[in-house]
Amino acid sequence: MYEVRVEADFAAAHFLKDYHGKCENLHAHNSKVYAHVRGDRLDEGGMLLDFTELKASLRKVCGLLDHKNLNDFDCFKQNPSAERIASFIAENILEDIPALIKKDTGNAHLYAIDVFETDTSRARYIL
Repeated sequence: MYEVRVEADFAAAHFLKDYHGKCENLHAHNSKVYAHVRGDRLDEGGMLLDFTELKASLRKVCGLLDHKNLNDFDCFKQNPSAERIASFIAENILEDIPALIKKDTGNAHLYAIDVFETDTSRARYIL
């Protein structure tokens, strides 16, 4: 099994409506995001998929979130947790994945999205 990982980042504000503590107040994070793709077959050039294309897809999705108040996104239901952000990113990257995967590595798939709110706090969405 092979795995590739690319990263991107975004800065955004949010608050957690149903949380009782300091995160119920508006605050911001400079989030780092990792996208992991796995598969067991490589193309003729020895690659699972093109890093550049996967990074472009991830950056496009992170661009939707960058410098926004995440509570303005209906999909987060006023609770844009790192877990919900990770699943949002995964759902959006999945729209691009079929075009990124070469025919001879057709078993490659998006495996996980990691969202780091800080260097020590991460949520992972596994597909």
